[in-house]
Amino acid sequence: MKTRILSIALFLVLVLTAPLASGEDQPEPYGPPETTVGYTRQTIAVAGHEFEVQVPQTFHLELLNPKLNRPRIISFHGDRMFIGSGSGNLYWMDPPYRETRTLAKMGGYPHSIVVRDQTILIARTHGIYQAPYTRETRWIAEEDFELLVALPGGWGHNSRTMKPGPDGNLHVSLGIRGNCSDEYLDASYEFDSRRGGIHVIDESGPVATLVPFASGLRNPVGFDWHPESKTMYASNNGPDHLGFDQPPEYFSEIKRGSFHGMPWFQFDGEKLRRDPCAQSVPPRPVSEVSIPVATFDPRNAPMDLAFVPSHGKATEFAGDAIVALRGSWGTAPDGSGTGDPATRRHPKLVLVEFENGQATSNVLDLTLGFQSAPGERWIRPVGVAVGPDGEIYFTSDSGIQGLYRLKKTEPE
Repeated sequence: MKTRILSIALFLVLVLTAPLASGEDQPEPYGPPETTVGYTRQTIAVAGHEFEVQVPQTFHLELLNPKLNRPRIISFHGDRMFIGSGSGNLYWMDPPYRETRTLAKMGGYPHSIVVRDQTILIARTHGIYQAPYTRETRWIAEEDFELLVALPGGWGHNSRTMKPGPDGNLHVSLGIRGNCSDEYLDASYEFDSRRGGIHVIDESGPVATLVPFASGLRNPVGFDWHPESKTMYASNNGPDHLGFDQPPEYFSEIKRGSFHGMPWFQFDGEKLRRDPCAQSVPPRPVSEVSIPVATFDPRNAPMDLAFVPSHGKATEFAGDAIVALRGSWGTAPDGSGTGDPATRRHPKLVLVEFENGQATSNVLDLTLGFQSAPGERWIRPVGVAVGPDGEIYFTSDSGIQGLYRLKKTEPE
């Protein structure tokens, strides 16, 4: 394993609060032992407050832009940054990314943005919309956007993350409505129930269509492709109804046609178990379920992810995946959210380690300190991206909202 300057994050020892199916033994505890080395303590002053954070040695955390309202997924076109939002604003910024500009404002939760071929595309809950765009464009009216392809809409997990793959095709992720919703990416389901996975958008014909790419993912907000293997990986939120300690959140390898089990099957850290909450007949057998390549502690709410390229500033993490953990509302002991806020999982950035282009189960903390001892969160990471300048950027959509940068410090 590569030598690291970070601590290996502990997968908290998990035991089932109740078996997912009667008569089954509870799993053995899992996860590597905890170590704590290699952090730099930093005091950061933002919004009139001082916070102590822990960041990797040779890195420094800074709030670049506090003028964003509920910012979400980050994308780049050249050196221009685009950010979708839960507030309806479509933001863009040029280096050094400190001056906020609004390109458009619309309803329907414009969560993510892609710019390509003189066109800007917006992923909203009910569809992908597009409009003409050039670098000189400064404002686009909502009525100037046209529908490219409709998406299954509705309440619950209504964000839509869109990214272009290495083959140039657009991919879009969407979650199921709730914990146990009978939803699946297949033509046998009603259109608005074709949720819980990742679609690829087929633009080869006169009309764009959705083609299921991977299914059985409860809420895959983040996905990206490994820079060497070009293999897709995605984060995935586990359900809330099994308590505070089950099931772990997922980091999964995504293949065309892969099935990841939810909501019918849950991976408990050791094996797959049938979830009786999902009472419909599973569309595929348990033998076809892909288990995650790495896991995060339950109730961590993983959001976006981005791979670190071999060029740029953070070369010691090249080929690894940065994942934004926003932190769920769930509290110990039962995950209901009505307990002590101090027990909630801490928001942070983590790193999933890869070796020779293959994912390992090692998860390393990149940042700590976004939640106070009483449980108040001043940062909740959502979008994460490595910019063309090689720096690590991420958004926070609550607490002290805005655009943050984990900046590599120059050697003295």
